[in-house]
Amino acid sequence: MNFQARKKIILEKIETNGTVDVKELAVLLNTSEITVRRDLANMAEKGLLFRTHGGAMKLSLSYDPVDFVNKSAIRGEQKDYICQMAASFIKEGDVVFLDCGSTVFRICPFIRNMRIKVVTNSIPIVNALLNSSVSLNFAGGEIDMDRQASHGTIAVEHFMRYRANKAFLGVDGISLANGLSASSEKEAEISTVLAKYAQETFLLCDSSKFEKDKYFPFASINMADYLITDKEADLVLLEKYESCGIKIIK
Repeated sequence: MNFQARKKIILEKIETNGTVDVKELAVLLNTSEITVRRDLANMAEKGLLFRTHGGAMKLSLSYDPVDFVNKSAIRGEQKDYICQMAASFIKEGDVVFLDCGSTVFRICPFIRNMRIKVVTNSIPIVNALLNSSVSLNFAGGEIDMDRQASHGTIAVEHFMRYRANKAFLGVDGISLANGLSASSEKEAEISTVLAKYAQETFLLCDSSKFEKDKYFPFASINMADYLITDKEADLVLLEKYESCGIKIIK
């Protein structure tokens, strides 16, 4: 069976069930799990589904633009590894801040069944957690259509009204020379306020962003308490980051 035929069956299955499992698909398609994973990764990059740990879930493209989905799918396995570890730190009853980053977005499948409260400025995160066990609180304000998130004074003031047990943040760049950097001032502003009003802050960052400086450096590395990264991270570099005052989880 060729890829196009497999894709048709996968899409029909996900349309019917909402989610699909790699092992079940391998049996259904009479192919290997490696082939199924490759197919799902290919389809995720095209914005046809959202890749999860062990399978995939249905997307609502009216809420999750293809550009955002494509960005989230890049290095998807590494991001899922990071987010699965991040979710293990969340306890029932926690109040959790989630920013609008494409890595943080991938934590959603791992927390859907938890009785927690999530405060976020991300429309895709709200959409992914609707009809789950999670209680949602959306920070309103001016919507950035590219990021599919609220930003600006109103969003910042909204977050300042609350206190979280944990905040999970993405970052566009991290380096020893310039610390944390963002692609815009408004993203940096949200990250800063989330870190300020949370008891613990977790930076979710795949190793491809290490020693990269983006447009707007905004904080030292130790603004976050923990850095969660993937298995490909350079151990010597991680030791240098840890010497800056952040704990490494890998």
